[in-house]
Amino acid sequence: MRCGVQAFVWGILVLCCLVGARPVVAAEQPNILFIFADDWGWGDLSCHGHPYVRTPNIDRLAREGTDFHRFTVASGVCSPSRTAVMTGQFPARWNIDGHFAWVDQNAKRNMPDWLDLRAPTLPRMLQQAGYATAHYGKWHLANDMIPDSPLPGDYGYDDCGAFNCAGEQMPVHDDAGRTIAFIEQAVTAGKPFFVNLWIHEPHTPFHVIPKYRWWFRDSGLSEEDEIYAATLAHADERIGQVLDTLDRLGLTENTLVVFSSDNGPARAAGPAKLELSYDTATGAGFGLAASKGITGGRKGYKAALFEGGIGVPFIVRWPGKVAAGGVDDATLISAVDLLPTFCEVAGAALPEGYTADGVSQVRALQGTPAPRRERPLFWKADSPWPAPKNKPFHWAAWAVVDDHWKLVANKDLSFVELYNLEEDPLEKTNLASRLPEQVTALKTMLQAWQASLPAKPTGPVFSKYRTGVGS
Repeated sequence: MRCGVQAFVWGILVLCCLVGARPVVAAEQPNILFIFADDWGWGDLSCHGHPYVRTPNIDRLAREGTDFHRFTVASGVCSPSRTAVMTGQFPARWNIDGHFAWVDQNAKRNMPDWLDLRAPTLPRMLQQAGYATAHYGKWHLANDMIPDSPLPGDYGYDDCGAFNCAGEQMPVHDDAGRTIAFIEQAVTAGKPFFVNLWIHEPHTPFHVIPKYRWWFRDSGLSEEDEIYAATLAHADERIGQVLDTLDRLGLTENTLVVFSSDNGPARAAGPAKLELSYDTATGAGFGLAASKGITGGRKGYKAALFEGGIGVPFIVRWPGKVAAGGVDDATLISAVDLLPTFCEVAGAALPEGYTADGVSQVRALQGTPAPRRERPLFWKADSPWPAPKNKPFHWAAWAVVDDHWKLVANKDLSFVELYNLEEDPLEKTNLASRLPEQVTALKTMLQAWQASLPAKPTGPVFSKYRTGVGS
């Protein structure tokens, strides 16, 4: 894949740094390691009280950093959630409301076939600030079934290894090893680094290894729960290998590490048989019956706009800057905040004319949160109405959060629910009938945002395999 060429060029740049001009000194800018899991529920950590999952390395991040309990992603599913991280903008601005699939399915859902290459992206901004940039793991800002889609490296990475993209699919468990090698190269070159470590776990299929199932052999768990626990244990161990590398190279103090997830945990809608399934990007593994993620009491699961679908773990470690052993259960942070936050940390300038939907949360990370968010948050999803009986919390197609108020609405806004997230973070009490004025205010805000969205995707975002589409 094209990233192989980029890796060669990156190697040449390393040599140039060794023999040529003075390199940027890494100590002048902190390194950034962003670990983004796939379908990892808020409750799927031992430090969040999970009854049998073991995550000692992620727990270490929580002990040495701060655990933010009110982080939300910008979608209940993968591709739009990742779009928000990459661009700092709501994914609906790019007509990305669901996961990227084959061209016919994308067209049916009024979606492009990949994230527009003209979109402002976090890695490009950090590259321009002198960072060595890399991406390892899941991509899904296109799809492996669309061979003419752009490669991850085209969006601003010096090196990459990925799956759910065009070209060669990196084996899912190679992510940590590739990350470690890149970090070592960046140190040799004297450059600060930004690495996306976007792990596969615990998305289906479950590519579980016997070694980790053995760890839970005497636990009394069902086979499905054992597979789930073993899968997360393997992911946690790989994360630990990367953290150990930061220690070994003396980089821990100068590296901002963030662990989070792209959305809440997947769950079968009803009883499911444990059997093997196959994914074109990652291969064979156990299917949805082994999806046993939990949400810490939040309602709904993956694809929902309730907190179980969008409220995910967010643990930040930056020694000397972010408090160790801290818990922040008040500050509302969004995935669209990551780009402006990382750019402020790195001293990277935002492009001329660029407007983020998020805000920098550097002060909040360091323990001084703003009294309220400067900007509201919005969500758009392709959700059915009325609610399916087997998925009672998966009907919301729109949501808006302003300060501590959250409004969720169906497709045509004919039905809404209102929650006070400050007093009711688990969304147990619908206040819509009691506070009609608050409903009207939020509904008006939502309608204004809807009017600002593009009617359809445009530009060079369509595969040659899609027919009947004009740019």
